[in-house]
Amino acid sequence: MNFEIIDDINHVEVIAKGKGIHEIDRLKKFYGNGNWRKMKGIAHIRLASGEIKLAELHWYEAYGIGKKEYKRKRYLE
Repeated sequence: MNFEIIDDINHVEVIAKGKGIHEIDRLKKFYGNGNWRKMKGIAHIRLASGEIKLAELHWYEAYGIGKKEYKRKRYLE
């Protein structure tokens, strides 16, 4: 992850869950069994250059395991 999330993630939505996640087998093998969901939301991030941008983020999360593998999908400003 070449950025830092600097505020709360807003407008959180579930994109996919369970077998609807293409990488579900890898997530279970790497992090453990859980009720996995692929999520998206919007937050301000600080890039490695120090620049702050509003971006759409995607990540995976499961209860008891937490949020994993944040990805910046696009800038919104």
